[in-house]
Amino acid sequence: MDHEATQELSVTPDAVAGGTTQVSDEVVEKIAVAAAKSVPGVAELGGDVARFFNAVLDKVGLDRVGDARRGCSAHVTNGAAVVNLVLVISAGHPVPQVTDAVRAAVTAAVESYGLRADEINIRVDDVAMTDPALPTP
Repeated sequence: MDHEATQELSVTPDAVAGGTTQVSDEVVEKIAVAAAKSVPGVAELGGDVARFFNAVLDKVGLDRVGDARRGCSAHVTNGAAVVNLVLVISAGHPVPQVTDAVRAAVTAAVESYGLRADEINIRVDDVAMTDPALPTP
């Protein structure tokens, strides 16, 4: 009888191809926005113009367009990220506490993706006098 033998090939670290990994600026922007939005006291991200255009997009049913990176720019060089955020803070929340919490959250999020957070620059553009999560009458 003729038996076919099955040979298993083991994969060793030596068999893994080399190369480089790059994380785009846009990916870091999305990570930073998600982290910033998770901080209590952050009402919105983006300056006046970005929020105006977002309101227009909301009215025509395109409310998710641009939200993932709105209010953020990032630049990644050699595994290090510089992140710039524009925030709207909820009324009653102390600016230093909110910005410190945002900086810590964004740093942790960026570093969890294997990058180094060199700078997290924050500009507070406005204060929200009402809670955007509450429905308006």
